[in-house]
Amino acid sequence: MKRVLKGDEQEDGGGTSGGSRESLKRPCKQKTEDHLEKGGAYWECLPQEILLHIFQYLPLLDRAYASQVCREWNQAFHMPELWRCFEFELNQPASSYLKATHPDLIKQIIKRHSNHLQYVSFKVDSSRESAEAACDILSQLVNCSLKTLGLISTARPSFMELPKSHFISALTVVFVNSKSLSSLKIDDTPVDDPSLKVLVANNSDTLKLLKMSSCPHVSPAGILCVADQCHGLRELALNYHLLSDELLIALSSEKHVHLEHLRIDVVSENPGQQFHTIKKSSWDAMMRHSPKFNLVMYFFLYEDEFGPFFRDEIPVTHLYFGRSVSKDVLGRVGLTCPRLVELVVCANGLRPLDEELIRIAQRCTQLSAIGLGECEVSCSAFVEFVKMCGDRLTQLSIMEEVLVPDHRYGLDDIHWEVSKHLGRVWFPDMMPTW
Repeated sequence: MKRVLKGDEQEDGGGTSGGSRESLKRPCKQKTEDHLEKGGAYWECLPQEILLHIFQYLPLLDRAYASQVCREWNQAFHMPELWRCFEFELNQPASSYLKATHPDLIKQIIKRHSNHLQYVSFKVDSSRESAEAACDILSQLVNCSLKTLGLISTARPSFMELPKSHFISALTVVFVNSKSLSSLKIDDTPVDDPSLKVLVANNSDTLKLLKMSSCPHVSPAGILCVADQCHGLRELALNYHLLSDELLIALSSEKHVHLEHLRIDVVSENPGQQFHTIKKSSWDAMMRHSPKFNLVMYFFLYEDEFGPFFRDEIPVTHLYFGRSVSKDVLGRVGLTCPRLVELVVCANGLRPLDEELIRIAQRCTQLSAIGLGECEVSCSAFVEFVKMCGDRLTQLSIMEEVLVPDHRYGLDDIHWEVSKHLGRVWFPDMMPTW
């Protein structure tokens, strides 16, 4: 069926007149203005920088659907800026409720955008299949130069289930091809000393953050290699079994290494586990070399395993107890941790911590944040604690069940007294009742 021509159109071999061609070639801006006058909008004429901004807020799957709307949106979908930062979510539908990155999208990313990737993370569930998928993607990143890489297991064992050689082979591809890697997070992985040497050989001038807690195949010598050669290192996160006097001395003697954060996870895998002691002289050397560094320690120990800790002064700034900790240990904290800035105690028991809390307020003059969970503190002692350090407390998180009413204060009026000394309104945290 032939289209009925308007008066100003001419039939020319099925084409349009010269005037019509010119109208089709009008600038996008003019078309947009004309269409807006009619109450519409030319979405395909949005500037690419605006499309890029919009696409950055869309989930990956929605972004892929949007790329099918028109040619301009498809071009925006493939802009390099959109692929510099990416998180691969690898989960098995049968064992995880988390969404997974579609396999077809992964293939397209590897094919068209691997050379654009710079800030990459992998979030995997506990299944071996997800960890293998992550390694398969890593082994294909031969044309990219990553700046950050994070391997995140939402649950164990994941990467630890893989053959060590398979994991190391995939990781080495990234280490060799990325000449500017600055941040590496590889907790709970089978990384080993030789692979760390490859990392150092290719990225010693750029590596600033290394986070590798719970890596059983890494020895203190492997970490020592990193400390000796990565002079730009600013943040280091390790399991306590990798911490040694030799490492602290190495970190203290390197002229170009000035750590800003040292995070240590002290974790007991089996009840009754023995832990080594770090000499006070090693900590002192670290303090002389980097006087402003933050020492963050996470303790997940049983009460009878704290013997080697808090016997001598230690420059810890942030201290977290994930399991029950005794009154005796908390008392030693007040005596040996003068640099303490933040303290979190998840559980203690049924004996009030009045004296220990007052001692911490007296000796830890930089304390600005504290959190108490399943503990007991009398209301009077808590008010006294706030009086002593209230002007510097920026975070005060205390469960209502922690506070024990006494002859001076009850739960109904303690928040007024504490608010007065804090200089702001404060209420204890309450456990939800659902």
